[in-house]
Amino acid sequence: MIRRWGLSRARGAAAVAERRLKLLYDAGSRIGATLDVTRTAEELTRFAVPRFADYATLDLVDPVLRGGEPVGGTVLRAALSGIRDDPPLYPVGTVIDFGRAAPQPIGFGSGEPVLERDMSAFGGWQEQDPDNARRIVGYGINSMIVVPLRARGVLLGMASFWRSRGTQPFEQADVSIARELVGRAAVAVDNARRYTREHTMAAALQRSLLPRGLPEQTAVQAAHRYLTARAEVSGDWFDVIPLPGARVALVVGGVTGHGLRAAVTMGRLRTAVHNFSALDLPPDELLGHLDKLVSRMDREEPQGDDEVPVTGATCLYAVYDPVTGQAVMANAGHCGPALLLPDGRVSFPPLPASPALGRGGRLPVETTESALPEGSRLVLYSAGLIEDHDRGPGAGRELLRTALTAAAGLTPAEICETVLDTVLPARCDDDIALLVARTRLVGPDRVAEWDVPSDPAAVAPTRSACARTLDTWGLRDLGYTTELILSELITNAIRYGSQPIRVRLLRDRALICEVSDGSSTSPHPRRAASTDEGGRGLFLVAQLARNWGTRYTGQGKIIWAEQSLADEPAVPDLAGILSDPSD
Repeated sequence: MIRRWGLSRARGAAAVAERRLKLLYDAGSRIGATLDVTRTAEELTRFAVPRFADYATLDLVDPVLRGGEPVGGTVLRAALSGIRDDPPLYPVGTVIDFGRAAPQPIGFGSGEPVLERDMSAFGGWQEQDPDNARRIVGYGINSMIVVPLRARGVLLGMASFWRSRGTQPFEQADVSIARELVGRAAVAVDNARRYTREHTMAAALQRSLLPRGLPEQTAVQAAHRYLTARAEVSGDWFDVIPLPGARVALVVGGVTGHGLRAAVTMGRLRTAVHNFSALDLPPDELLGHLDKLVSRMDREEPQGDDEVPVTGATCLYAVYDPVTGQAVMANAGHCGPALLLPDGRVSFPPLPASPALGRGGRLPVETTESALPEGSRLVLYSAGLIEDHDRGPGAGRELLRTALTAAAGLTPAEICETVLDTVLPARCDDDIALLVARTRLVGPDRVAEWDVPSDPAAVAPTRSACARTLDTWGLRDLGYTTELILSELITNAIRYGSQPIRVRLLRDRALICEVSDGSSTSPHPRRAASTDEGGRGLFLVAQLARNWGTRYTGQGKIIWAEQSLADEPAVPDLAGILSDPSD
């Protein structure tokens, strides 16, 4: 008999141990399936009911829910599950201030589990809310285990398990099970917290690196939309960059990977594009420099086992000139643009295939030039718009064609909304950048051009013709400074440049003076000594103009200068400019 009793007891202990192991094994596969703090808390309480308890709650320090460190802040109920929907327990979202004698603060202070075998004895746990305590006991809840949620030596919150009438009250043996169950959940909650913190930091960094608005310019009417990926931010970006000569650059790019590193790399590449565009480089040259930059970044930054190299970054760069209506585009591994013409036709202009940034090597980036009728809508986008796990780029492109065809008469902002409503994937696993630009033309009444022979005597007639044009435009107040600027630029072109020499005045948001010639020599301003006969021209231009610079073309170069139309600029002290400051 004693032997049979001992065998039966051993089998019972083995069965209990087996159930315990299965409970903990199942917990490992069902708790922490996502990197979301709230969902992880819900997974713990749902798993515990009814396997281990009739009711389960999880209370977290408020900063933990936002990805912060669990220091200070209030305690919030993050999750509640039960066999019934009407328990007299604080609901989710309640700020809880437990009394000193309650198990929760005792466990939080000691870091050890607390067992209340008989809640009807009111051994102190009721002091926090006596009225609710009576409701809990009257409801039939008979026992409770409170376990601190601890991970990496830090307390994140408290888990509470409750059993009610009809269920065996908790015993001391259940405490170790609750401890292990909560210990596994604590690691999942802390992982979700740390992920939330990094995701928040990456999203904040990404927002700070993306353009907050579009700059003022007249070449295009533009609108944009940017949607962040559901899980992790990535490195997509867009830009509208005003260029000299009333032109504008339209940019969309992307970086391989997700998270903080992708956002940082995106910021570096976007800054580089701005810097290269300030040099007024053609699209193919700009992407060539960007390709070398990405290759250097990959060489200089050692890659860890979980790091994704920058190689694979993409960029589409287009320059639109509202005077000629020409758009010059170059593409390094990015999605090609869509074009919606004024008559409603939609096309996808073919661009020469070029490798992604960092993979180009010795292969040159090629450009394509297209004439865009006024009112055309150029649509630039990232791959996340047309690609997802359920459809390929071809199907997404056809959806985009359908959306653009239906949006033929809409504004760029309305086109953005229509495209997102029609094409947006069901799951946004990647960031989506969308840029729509409606082209405008500068009318011939705002442009004046003259050919200039290589004769110093031609300066005065050209200058007089420019003055008459300014009178026609109502800009007589700018006549004096414009004559000085043009005199210097035309004289330099005649003296140091080559034919053909042309002068162009352009009335845009500013008065733009351009002098082009067939030479590619680069002019540089300098301080001239009082004994020098020359060398003051570009220095004088820099003082008179709001901005000036040089850009190179296939036929030579253009030196340009801008003057504000708002007010008549103050004329600098020419004597001070022309004299040697050392005298």
